[in-house]
Amino acid sequence: PGGTGLCELIPATLAGSRADVNPDEVAGVIWKYFTELGSNAKDTVDQLQQTEISKQLNTLLKSNLQSFSAYAEDLQERLVPFATELQARLAQDSQRLKEQIRRELQELQAKLAPYADEVHQQIGSNIRQLQAKISPYAEELRSQVDRSAGELQRALEPYAAELRERLQDNVESVQASLSPYADRLQQQIDGGVESLKERLSPMADELKAQVEQSVAELRRGLSPYAQEVQDGLNRQLESLTLQMERAAEELRARLAASSEELRAQLSPLARELREAASGDAESLRQRLAPLAQQLDQRVGQTLEAFRQQAAPFGETFGKQ
Repeated sequence: PGGTGLCELIPATLAGSRADVNPDEVAGVIWKYFTELGSNAKDTVDQLQQTEISKQLNTLLKSNLQSFSAYAEDLQERLVPFATELQARLAQDSQRLKEQIRRELQELQAKLAPYADEVHQQIGSNIRQLQAKISPYAEELRSQVDRSAGELQRALEPYAAELRERLQDNVESVQASLSPYADRLQQQIDGGVESLKERLSPMADELKAQVEQSVAELRRGLSPYAQEVQDGLNRQLESLTLQMERAAEELRARLAASSEELRAQLSPLARELREAASGDAESLRQRLAPLAQQLDQRVGQTLEAFRQQAAPFGETFGKQ
């Protein structure tokens, strides 16, 4: 009475300390309880001493207080080993739980390891198959670039020979024929470049289709596996598909840009012929002679530069 109960103090102390139980603290709480109980009892005795009955109770209460003190000391002696044992048992249980979790994780890892290896091997196999399918396209692209550039060069060769022949005519005839000649040369350049683009552009589409087919085959190969495995791998496949599609579009754009650059390098030949035709007739031969001699060489150099630039695009795509 008049204080916190023992049944309240002990759980509160244990709850506050959680798993780390201090034996001295537990014993101290119990000792404090009985000390307070004894103190409260002493105050009651002082009040009762003023009455007659207090005299009769005085001896009895003092005896009881001594019994309480002895009981508290005895309880403290018994609780200290109990608290120590409790702390040791909690530590042991905690270590046992850690060991159990570690064993379960090891067992799970052992179960998943062959599964992961199988998936990894299948993906690696499909990637190698995809690379094997793409590799011939790189060589085919190089061959197509060489063929298209060679055809354009052969189509332009007669213009150089025609220009050299025209230089043998009279100046008036040469001057009158230069503008139509330059127009035909420009048309041949434009037609050759457009034909080259038409031949090279489908290469990017074929590569893109090959990638989509290979990824679809890889997806079908994942069907036997668990759904969560499929979901994770499908995300990786989607990333791979986007990467390869971007590479295919980049290949298409680079081939188109190289073709237009080829047009830009060849078109000045026709422009220089028009400029030469607009000058005075007396120096016409002098202006045209170097151009007629260099026409073949300039066309050959320009087309060779195009080959060197465009041919490796397929190999670059295969490394994506």
